[in-house]
Order: sequence, then C-alpha cells, then structure tokens
Amino acid sequence: MPGENLSRDEAQQRAELLTVDGYEVQLDLRSAVDGPEGAGGGAEGGAGDAGPRTFRSLTTIRFRSARAGASTFADLVAPGVDAVTLNGKALDPAAVFDGSRVALDGLLEGENVLVVDARCAYSRTGEGMHRFVDPEDGEVYLYTQYEPADARRVFANFEQPDLKAPYRFQVTAPEGWRVWSNGAEESHEDGVWRFAETKPISTYITAVVAGPYHYVSDHYSRTFDDGTTLEIPLGAMCRKGLAKHFDADDVFLVTKQGLDFFHDNFDYPYPFGKYDQAFVPEYNLGAMENPGMVTFREEYIFRGKVTSAAYERRANVILHEMAHMWFGDLVTMEWWDDLWLKESFADFMGSFSMVEATRFTNGWITFANNRKAWAYRADQLPSTHPITADIRDLEDAKLNFDGITYAKGASVLKQLVAYVGRDAFLEGARRYFKQHAYGNTRLGDLLSVLAETSGRDMTAWSRSWLQTAGVNALTPVPTYDAAGTLTELAVVQEAAASHPELRPHRVAVGLYRRTPEGELTRYARAEVDVAGERTVVKELAGAERPDLILVNDDDLTYCKIRFDEGSLATLRDHLGSISDPLARALCWSALWNLTRDALLPARDFVALVLAHAGRESDIGVLQMLHAWAQSALVGYAAPAWREEGGRALD
Repeated sequence: MPGENLSRDEAQQRAELLTVDGYEVQLDLRSAVDGPEGAGGGAEGGAGDAGPRTFRSLTTIRFRSARAGASTFADLVAPGVDAVTLNGKALDPAAVFDGSRVALDGLLEGENVLVVDARCAYSRTGEGMHRFVDPEDGEVYLYTQYEPADARRVFANFEQPDLKAPYRFQVTAPEGWRVWSNGAEESHEDGVWRFAETKPISTYITAVVAGPYHYVSDHYSRTFDDGTTLEIPLGAMCRKGLAKHFDADDVFLVTKQGLDFFHDNFDYPYPFGKYDQAFVPEYNLGAMENPGMVTFREEYIFRGKVTSAAYERRANVILHEMAHMWFGDLVTMEWWDDLWLKESFADFMGSFSMVEATRFTNGWITFANNRKAWAYRADQLPSTHPITADIRDLEDAKLNFDGITYAKGASVLKQLVAYVGRDAFLEGARRYFKQHAYGNTRLGDLLSVLAETSGRDMTAWSRSWLQTAGVNALTPVPTYDAAGTLTELAVVQEAAASHPELRPHRVAVGLYRRTPEGELTRYARAEVDVAGERTVVKELAGAERPDLILVNDDDLTYCKIRFDEGSLATLRDHLGSISDPLARALCWSALWNLTRDALLPARDFVALVLAHAGRESDIGVLQMLHAWAQSALVGYAAPAWREEGGRALD
C-alpha cells in the first residue's frame, strides 16, 4: 500500500499511458457554514467538534489511454466516496477506493470517462480546502492550497505536474458569498458559480477562493507592436475585517509595473485571462502562483505603519508569483526534480523586475544581504545538497522546499545570467516559452536554448553548479611595484574539503579608493571568467593602487568574498564611507562570513557594526546588521566578553 505517497516511477508510467483532455469539477461548499456536527457538519479542529466537516466533490475526468485493458489509478484523499463510474459502468467504491487512490482497471484504448462523487474534508492545516472562522465576526472564509499534491484532497485527479489539462469549475456557495477560481466567472445564479474553462494547467495550481471577502477591482491594458491589445481584469481581496487596512492601490501599482516588465522582456502575452490576488488568513506559505488566482498570506496587509523594507518584501513576493505565470504555470516542470528551477527563476525574476520596474531600486541589496545569507548558511550545513536533487517521490518533494532550492538556486541563476549575458538569457527565455507553452520540460530544455543564444557550453556549467554542493571562496591577491602601481591582480578560488568543486565564475572585480571628500568610490572595474585555482585579471594591470579590492562586485556570482590585508584594513576604518550601497552591503556580508568562518574575531565584527552601521542608509541592511551582531555576540564571541559586548550594542 503506497498510502498518500506517489513515486516518480509511478508518475512516469502513468504519464506514458494517459493523456488528460479535461476536468469538470463541481464543489458544494454550503456545508462550510451549515450542517450538523460530524460528517458534513462541525468545523474540524474547533471547540466541541465531533468530527471533520465535509463537502461534496463531483468530478468528471475525460482522458485517453494508450492501451486497451490497461490499469492505472486516480488520486483522491477523502473521508468517503459515494459513487464511481468508469465509461458508464458503476464501480463499487469500497472495492476501488483505498483512502488515497481510485483503482481504474480495463481502460479503453482512446477515450475514457471517469466520474467520482466524493465527500472531501475541509482542512485546518492549509492542505486542500482550508476553512477559517474569523474570531471577530464569525464569518467563514475558504481557500485552497495544493503544492505539491493536495488538489486530491478537494477533487479526484491525476496528481502529477506533467498531466496537464483544462479545468471547468462549478461551485455552489452559501448565500452572500462570492467565489473565485482560475478561470473568469461565467455566471452565478441561486448560489451556483460557474467559471470559464482554463488553459491546460497542472493540478497543483488550480484554485478556489470563497467567502464574504472584501474585493477591489482594477484593469490592465497593453497594446503590442502589432496593434493588438491585451486586456486583463485585475482583482485583489482580503477578509472583511482587514478592509480598512487594505492598500489595494499599491498592490495594483506593483502588479501593473510587473506586467509591463514581463511583457517587455518575455515577448509572450500573459496567458491566463484575469489576474486576481487573494490575501488569505492562516496561510502556511508566503504565496502561491495559481494562474489567475494568486494567493498570499494576509500578513502582507499592513495594519499600521511599517518600514519601506516591508513594502519591498511585498512587492518582491507579488513579482515572484507573477514570474511563475510564465515559468512554472505556462511551462511546468515534468517532475519535482526541477522544483528548484521554477522557484529559482521566480526568485531571481522577482528581484530583477522589482529593481527595474518599481520604486524599489535597491532590491539587489536585499537579495545580497538577506536571500544569499540564507543560501550561504544552508549550504554550509550537513544537510546541504546539490541544487538538482533526486526527488524519488512526493515525500522527497516536500523536503526540498529549502534554502538551497530557493535562495542558492536564485543566486546561481543570477550567476547564470552573468555567465551567458542578459540579452542571451532573456532571448533564451523567450524561445523557451514559445517552444514549450502549456507543456512540461526538464532542465535540459532550458539549457539547450541558452546554449543556442549564448554560444556557451552549458553542460559543464550545469554539472559544476547544479550537481555539486558547497560554496567557493574568492580572494584577491594583488602585486604592486615600488611606485604603488598594480602590476598583477589574481583571484584565488578555494573550496571546502567536504565539497571540493572549483566552479567557473563570471565575476566583476572592482577597485575603490578614497576621494578628497572621504568617500570610497570605484574607479576601475573588470569582468572576468574565473576558472580553477588562480585567475589573473589582466584588464586591471597598471591601475593605481586601490584602497579596497572587491571581488564579486555587483554580486554577479555565488561565492564567499575574501579580502587582501590592505582592503580589510581599509574596511575597518572606512566601511561606512563606501558610496555605493550594494558594494557596502557586499562588504558587510563578506565580513559576516569571515566571522562565521573564524577568520575575523566576533568582537571585531561587533566593533565594525558599532563604528559604521550608523552611516547605513538601507533599513533592510540595518535590520540584518543588528541580527548578525546579536548572533556574533551570542554564538561566536568569547563568553568573557559577551556582557561587555552586549552593553555596547544596547
């Protein structure tokens, strides 16, 4: 008995056998507010509950089988099944349903029709159809969350990403409610809401949101070079109790800026009709990229004054999910082995689009000091793993939502963009979307188009970056003549003994010196391919002696930055004088990594924070410095000095 798990081998076998032509899903959600306790009644997990509250789920699946007489199964996790018919023949639910699968034997070659009438449970865990009762006014709110495989808790399906199909949803809801799904609303009458058929999408990104939500609408219009116009209805919603705090105008502003950016760069019109965004309660994740019906945690609705960093985080998440509309939804991974690819792409594009299209132009600073800090930490733990993990089954997939998949993956994708070049990367993305629209891919499909557009060997790059774990350190080694001229600058690459891979890095090396006004500014820069243990940066030979050499200037690659002795001495006295905020953030991150690696005493790091943090202009960096200083004090400083250091930080 497989239980609720699904193996990659099973999914591959099912994908070879089946083609899914469409779903019709009918949900009756009136039991969310009505009905007796127990089956069909009480809200699961509430005080005095007698059992799970359930709803009716009636699903019709039209699919084709490659072989006559073949056997397979549909996925369904439900308290009960009342009826199953396959090609018009009634099957005994007790015989074919084991709690997580519906056995399907004797398939016809060609077209088949499966109908499953089930009683599914409302969730209190954020898996499936989550039900929330507002403690302030007693109103009930519903929303779905499925990734990686919880759509089967709401309707019978073939729960794997490469069996895409169009969906038609029909929802019967309590009086006074509104309902949304991926498709546009076609009609609602007598509490029955019908939605337009979707484009072919995977099960895990279908969605239903229902309840007395506060809803705000807007509109986006785009005219393309060929004269055609794209019209996208926009919506944003939250529960009624948060309506007075809901700054939908700012949500719509970022949304429109993002749509402009992605249309400018992807050359593929947004494919899913409307664009609704729901801010929902008790959400387990940050957000979910359901096409046409994106869900977010309601903590992104601010109940009071917050910092600009909080607005930046929200904008980043909005744009992250929007990037998924193309990379993840339009083109989807074949199996969860390539989960990292869609998440890394969206993570990178979230920052990329935010910096170029919104008011948050310092987004790469946050990426460097926050996102990459998570990656560096995760990559040096015993639990680290290559970015491309071997995902044997759904249980493996659930374990792979981590700092390597998200933060390191996005950092390496940023390096990939530097390695192939921005123009080649975006042209590769455009070809990828057009070649694989509404289909499923593997990593090799993306790498092949990038090889075409860049002329780079992506096979070796992929092996080195994606199939090995660990982080490299890059150290500048300068040589000067008697006059102080830089005669040679080498970059030395090191790797930990546990993960000895030396990788190809496309990096920028910046030279900085103090101006008469006291600022540290860059006066020379060179981009170079670092390979092996030692690489000479020929372009910088002959430069005047710098006060600071910054390897990985502009944060192009994923590495730990090291300093030569002269640069470190400069930072001790003048770190706060670096004029460029990203360069300053990179230096702070590098110093923190030196502290964690026991190459800089913790009390020295705390002293640097005390001396230079006051000149920091970025609130996100200040928050990170405060956290790092506290961590240095508690986790790395000598016990005898902690009390003194604590007083200094206070």
